[in-house]
Amino acid sequence: MTIEFPLVINGHWREGSSKRSEDVLNPATGEVIGRVAHATSVDLDEALDGAADGLVEWQAVVPWQRGGILKNAADRLRSDIESIARTITKEQGKPIAEAKAEVIRSAEFLEWGGEQARRIADRSLRGRDGRNRIEIETHPIGVVAAFTPWNFPMALAAKKFAGALGAGCSIICKPSEETPGSVLAMAKALLAAGVPSKAISIVFGKPDEISNYLIPAPAVAKITFTGSIPVGKQLAAAAGRVMKPVTMELGGHAPAIVCGDVDPEKAADVLAKAKFANAGQICLSPTRFFVEENISQRFTARMIEHAKSWKMGDGMDPDSQMGPLANERRVQAMDRLVDDARRRGATIAVGGQRIGNRGFFYAPTVMINVPESAEILHSEPFGPIVPILPFADEEDMLRQANGLEFGLSAYVFTNDAMRQRRLKDALHFGTVGVNEFVTHLPEVPLGGWKESGFGTEGGLEILAPYQKTKFVSVW
Repeated sequence: MTIEFPLVINGHWREGSSKRSEDVLNPATGEVIGRVAHATSVDLDEALDGAADGLVEWQAVVPWQRGGILKNAADRLRSDIESIARTITKEQGKPIAEAKAEVIRSAEFLEWGGEQARRIADRSLRGRDGRNRIEIETHPIGVVAAFTPWNFPMALAAKKFAGALGAGCSIICKPSEETPGSVLAMAKALLAAGVPSKAISIVFGKPDEISNYLIPAPAVAKITFTGSIPVGKQLAAAAGRVMKPVTMELGGHAPAIVCGDVDPEKAADVLAKAKFANAGQICLSPTRFFVEENISQRFTARMIEHAKSWKMGDGMDPDSQMGPLANERRVQAMDRLVDDARRRGATIAVGGQRIGNRGFFYAPTVMINVPESAEILHSEPFGPIVPILPFADEEDMLRQANGLEFGLSAYVFTNDAMRQRRLKDALHFGTVGVNEFVTHLPEVPLGGWKESGFGTEGGLEILAPYQKTKFVSVW
C-alpha cells in the first residue's frame, strides 16, 4: 500500500497545486512506500498569507495557555508512540527502539517549550528621572521558516516547533522529502491540541526552490536550519541579504580522546554504542578516535569485536542493533571515504563494504594506520566508520582535534580530574562529553562553535531565538 504524504497549509491536508510528487523509500528494502507532495509558489504564497494571520491569532493566546496546548500536544505524541515510531523506522531506517526514543524526546521538547512559554516575563525599571518608568517587553519575532533534516526527522523539527510556538510565532516547516511522515504526525498532534490551523504549515518540494522562495518573503522574519555546513552557509547568506536572523545547527566531526588511564574496553563499549547508533548518522557522533598509545591496541581490539558482532537488519526487527543508512547517497559516500583511506595507506580492520543487495546497509567499519591526509579525517562521515588514531603527544593530538572548521561536539575519556579540565578547556567545541556520550536534552542549550552553527536550541534559552524586545519609556 502506497502512502500519500500531503502538504499541510492553513489546516488543509492536500496535494500541491501542480500535483507533483516524489517517491519515499524504505531504506531497509529500497522499495517505494509512499509519495510526498511538492509545493509550488502558489502553495507557498498560501502558506505565507496564512502564517501572517496565524501569527496574529497565536500570539494573542496568553503564554500560560500556549504552554498547556504544547503540553497537550506532547501527551498526544506519547499516546501514539507505537505508530509514529513505525513511521520513523520505515522512512529513516533506525531500529524501532531508537525511533521510540526519538518520539519521547520530541514530546519532551514540546513540553519544555510550553513550560518556558509560561515563564515569559516583561520587566520594568525606574528611569533616571523619578517620574520615568522603563518597560522592556518581549514579543514573538514573527513568522518562522524552518528547514529540518532526515536523520532525526521528528526530534530536530520538535526543537524548532517548541521554541517558535512557545514564543508565540507561527511556523512554516520544510522537512526532508525522504522522511515526511513524522513531522506530519507532529503537526497533527499540535493542531489537535489547539494550535490555530494557520499557525502551522508543512511544505515539501525541491529544497533550493523552497528556501529561495521562503527566505526573502516579506512575511518571514526568522530562519532556522539544521543540516550540513555548505547548505547552512547558503541559507545564511540568503538571509543576510534581507537582514533576517538565523539559527544554524550544522555539521560536526567530533574528536573522541581516550586517555591511557581509563579502561580501554569500557571506553570502547561506550563509544561503539555512540558510533553505531542511527548507523552513525548523528551530528554529535564521535568520528575521530584519538587513543593514547599505551591502550590503543586493546581499544582497537574491543572496537573490532563490536563492529563484527553488531546485529544489522531491518529496523522493524526488535533484535536489530543497527539499521541501514538512510539513502543510496550515504552508501556511496562511505565507499568513497573507505576507498580514499585505503589508497592513502590505511588498513581496514573490519567492514568497509556494503552489506547485501537489498536496501542501504553498510558494515560497521574500523580503520587503523589512517594518515592525516585521508578524507575521512576532514569530511564529516555521517556513517558507521571508526578511524582509530593512536597518539603520544597531547599537544599534537589537540592540534589535529581542533584543526578543522567543525566545532559541534567532542569527547574526553580520562579519570584524571586535572586532565579532564585541561582537555575540556582546550577543545574548541560547543559541546563536550566527559566519560560519556552526549545527547541533546531539552533542558540544555546546544549549539556549534566555528562553522558548526550559530545560536543554540534548547535550555532556558529555547524561546530566545524566536523573540524580540521592545524598550518603552513612559512618562
